Amino acid sequence: MTQPTRPAQLRIGPHSVQPPVVLAPMAGITNAPFRTLCREFSGGKGLFVSEMITTRALVERDAKTMRLIHFDDTEKPRSIQLYGVDPVTVGKAVRMIVDEDLADHIDLNFGCPVPKVTRKGGGSALPFKRNLLRSILRQAVGNAGQLPVTMKMRKGIDDDHLTYLDAGRIAVAEGVTAIALHGRTAAQHYGGTADWEAIARLKEAVPEIPVLGNGDIWSAEDAVRMMRQTGCDGVVVGRGCLGRPWLFGDLVAAFEPDGTGPAAPTLREVARVMLRHAELLGQWLENEERGVIDFRKHVAWYTKGFSVGSEARKKLAVASTLAELDALLSELDLDQPWPVGADGPRGRTSGRNRVVLPDGWLDDPYDCAAVSADAELDTSGG
Repeated sequence: MTQPTRPAQLRIGPHSVQPPVVLAPMAGITNAPFRTLCREFSGGKGLFVSEMITTRALVERDAKTMRLIHFDDTEKPRSIQLYGVDPVTVGKAVRMIVDEDLADHIDLNFGCPVPKVTRKGGGSALPFKRNLLRSILRQAVGNAGQLPVTMKMRKGIDDDHLTYLDAGRIAVAEGVTAIALHGRTAAQHYGGTADWEAIARLKEAVPEIPVLGNGDIWSAEDAVRMMRQTGCDGVVVGRGCLGRPWLFGDLVAAFEPDGTGPAAPTLREVARVMLRHAELLGQWLENEERGVIDFRKHVAWYTKGFSVGSEARKKLAVASTLAELDALLSELDLDQPWPVGADGPRGRTSGRNRVVLPDGWLDDPYDCAAVSADAELDTSGG
């Protein structure tokens, strides 16, 4: 398949997404501060989805969850990803979002491969139960009013239990607006190579709605190549932007006519972004120290490939104040250019694993099995 140089405008319900680029929800990462950074580099173009929100926690108005659904005034459209296993609770959560004007777009997560979720029948295990999936989608769409509902999923549980084509057809029948497919099974976690051909097959199977591709997009060139190879309508970027929020500037340029992307940053420019990221986290958490501590997990991603000694990395990863972080960064060789090869894989790269499932889960794909409420955990991934 071929794709025009300038792709057709992606629409998610009433919302135009141009360029057709979406930030994937990532637990502990895609909070308001990180979304702000990504939007700044993109010039406000694209769609930036919140961290995954469990429907039960939202309905119960859990304090942490209510913080996570906060959007900056500049975030338009406001996009929430929900994770739920009970159709009734999902419906209540969606109705709450509509009634209280909490978001403009709802995405549903059926891609989480984490064992403590799949062993309860949640995440990427759930689409195997076709009727349960249908019930959840029906409740979500039925309670969403004018808000578009989309979904993100994986190919299936493993190569012997692929579900993405059936799930896609069910989604179309239930009124889902768009589908994002991560081209891996739950068994693969984040290892191996994403199967872009599966994205092409899904696009052929459900031409009625947009299909977005996800998996192994480490550069703007990867995004363009995925759309050309698969015919998908847009891309979802997750691990590729860890420690690189400026990737969204590159993506905008790649999809604009004669677009020229920004030059790769030097370590000095990366250090400025690191400080701003930590500062935004402190403002969001209303505590500078908590913000800098939360930022620590980003240090290795931002400094990947640069000549930063192990001792310096350790110090950066235990900084507790902005002043301390700034001082430590100033001691580095900040004139280093962007390292060759630093655009490659980052984040989790775990390989193939046996998927832990509830007893008898694979006996009947149409049995509308109930999923235990403790499958709703504060975890994400897809």
